[in-house]
Amino acid sequence: MEFRGLYTAVVTPFTSGGSQIDYDAYAKLLERQIAGGVAGVVPCGTTGESPTLTHEEHSELIRRTVSLVKKRVQVIAGTGSNSTAEAIELTKAACSDGVDAVMIVNPYYNKPTQEGLFRHFEAVAGVSSVPVMVYNIRGRTAVNIEPETFTRLKSVARIACVKEASGDLGQMARIHQLAGDRIALLSGDDNLTPAVMAIGGLGVVSVASNIFPKRLSAMVKHYLAGDYKSGNAIFYDLLEFMQALFWETNPIPVKAGLAALGLCKPDIRLPMTPMSEGKRREFEILLNALGEDR
Repeated sequence: MEFRGLYTAVVTPFTSGGSQIDYDAYAKLLERQIAGGVAGVVPCGTTGESPTLTHEEHSELIRRTVSLVKKRVQVIAGTGSNSTAEAIELTKAACSDGVDAVMIVNPYYNKPTQEGLFRHFEAVAGVSSVPVMVYNIRGRTAVNIEPETFTRLKSVARIACVKEASGDLGQMARIHQLAGDRIALLSGDDNLTPAVMAIGGLGVVSVASNIFPKRLSAMVKHYLAGDYKSGNAIFYDLLEFMQALFWETNPIPVKAGLAALGLCKPDIRLPMTPMSEGKRREFEILLNALGEDR
């Protein structure tokens, strides 16, 4: 498969109180993404509150995503863990459920060395039957995959993409320089999408596209076609909104936005809490000013 275009890091909607996954709302969210022209959806990532999903919920959510999507777009399932053994089991299960690719985040909290990172990704990719997207996000994991490590990772057969969320364009350029012949580069931050694509990136794994899939799909397609003027017109129209998505920790604001549009409940699982009332009002004013997706 080719990693290219707009991928939505989909939220996991919950019933009131967050006790269960709201699969009716989830099915509608997926249909909205597909109708919006996205290249793929990414369930069970940070935006999908994967740290608070049980193993049973994690597996069921991936199975249902594959079943609901029906190969109309790519499904890239988050199967990472700070335990290599656990990431292997999650990856095996997702592969057997028919995903198109898996996304493996940096092992968090235990802070492995570069050698440990390489061995972790090598071990997980070794059991995968589908392409692997490495998710490099030191802000949440306290560890960074250094560019030189990608020169080793590109020799691992299944590793084919990196979602780069370091916020460091210099690092991203170096990764692309060293491994771009084998590993596709995707932005992990909405507000850096044009810059990342300008240095060779092929798209973005987006939070903002939960709410604006049509506009952002069109934006990325413009960039891929080399039409930065048209892409930037959309980008700057949505830039303030993209930044507002991080007024509080993701996915708190995006869930509040989806709830304001009547697309799911705002319920979120502890230790995350609903958006503070003042920020929620400001956020809804900003969202209303942007109008419907188009």
